[in-house]
Amino acid sequence: MDKVRLAATKILYDVATRGAYSNVALAQTLRAEKFSDLDRKFCTELVFGTIKAGASLDWKISKYLARPTKKIDEKILAVLRTGFYQIFFLDRVPNSAAVNESVELAKKFCGLSASKFVNAVLRAAVREPQKSAFPAGDDVKSLALKNFHPAWLVKMFAEEFGLDATKKILAFDNTEPPLCLRVNFLKTTREKILAVLKNSGVQAEPSTFAPEGIICRGHGTLDKFQPLRDGLCQVQDESSMTAAEFLNPRPGEFVIDCCAAPGGKSTHMAELMKNRGRIVAADIYDTKLEHVAQNAKRLGIKIIEPTLIDAREIGEKFFAQADKVLVDAPCSGLGVLRRKADLRWKKNPDELEALPALQEKILDGAAKTLKPGGILVYSTCTIIRRENENVVEKFLAAHENFKLVETKIFLPHVTGTDGFFSAKLTKIF
Repeated sequence: MDKVRLAATKILYDVATRGAYSNVALAQTLRAEKFSDLDRKFCTELVFGTIKAGASLDWKISKYLARPTKKIDEKILAVLRTGFYQIFFLDRVPNSAAVNESVELAKKFCGLSASKFVNAVLRAAVREPQKSAFPAGDDVKSLALKNFHPAWLVKMFAEEFGLDATKKILAFDNTEPPLCLRVNFLKTTREKILAVLKNSGVQAEPSTFAPEGIICRGHGTLDKFQPLRDGLCQVQDESSMTAAEFLNPRPGEFVIDCCAAPGGKSTHMAELMKNRGRIVAADIYDTKLEHVAQNAKRLGIKIIEPTLIDAREIGEKFFAQADKVLVDAPCSGLGVLRRKADLRWKKNPDELEALPALQEKILDGAAKTLKPGGILVYSTCTIIRRENENVVEKFLAAHENFKLVETKIFLPHVTGTDGFFSAKLTKIF
């Protein structure tokens, strides 16, 4: 039995039944197992690909079952999902291998009787693939099934962006994201890191959006990338890097990062400030603040103060003290669906309806910390108006002492980056 497929199936089972984070569970597994680079890539593809296919994959499986998928044991479902993903979406895996390996996996993971059931279902899928062909057409249901998105999300995108743009967004969400690195200018230059990557056989190129950014493809395990371990760079998408540049913190200033964990933007601001000044990195979780401190230490940054505080109340503690404030608000994350395979299936319309109220309260609390003449940047990694422009417009309507300077939005299908929004505001008095 294939150890790689077993590892992937166990991760999928833990995600489905115990709420495990797929990226964390995969990273832990890959560290523990002595897989070759090829096996690591296959395990990663199985996990993220199967999770990304989500309800569309279950829809296919249901076409070969006599009872609903929700009545199938989760261990058996995990095996079926990996098997179906290989049969229908991994061309390089022969159907015979997908079936045979899945049957052996089922014997180990689920038991002998379950393996017979898995064998029958998978062989039926191979024999009659047309039985689970996705429906043709551009209606919401068809687009959702073909593009691995929930129907409610496809409908929302279509209403906001139109059908043609929605198709491009859905397709982009299913592409493989590159690794993006932010070079730590306190310690090195982008040219030096590009040279190290080239010598390591990694295909890398400078970002066109961020002067510190590098885009990598075909890289190996990050655990072995010494510049990352030495604090010469940080993993961060290039669109996200633009938030700190937009705020433009200068050496000697007092800056507050209201929703700081895990510290990517806080450390970037510290680098722009040449490690001189003061940054309060606020968050509501102790464990997340530990990550901020660890990242700062690795990067050689000394001006960040991890601070346990709710951003809605931060104005009471630092009233009219800050030169600049960053509000990277909690959001739906609809701009980063290609990076977070399970996010599209975890979100729901009710959650999205509730988010703007929280974002408005955080923005209101953050605004109180600014000195007159200070700058505030509000940012999210989503692309929908209700969490972006609408929140800013509502804030400005309630705060006559602020004015909008500029907004930026990265639409994934246009920029080829993660989706990202930011608005720069200034406090007049």
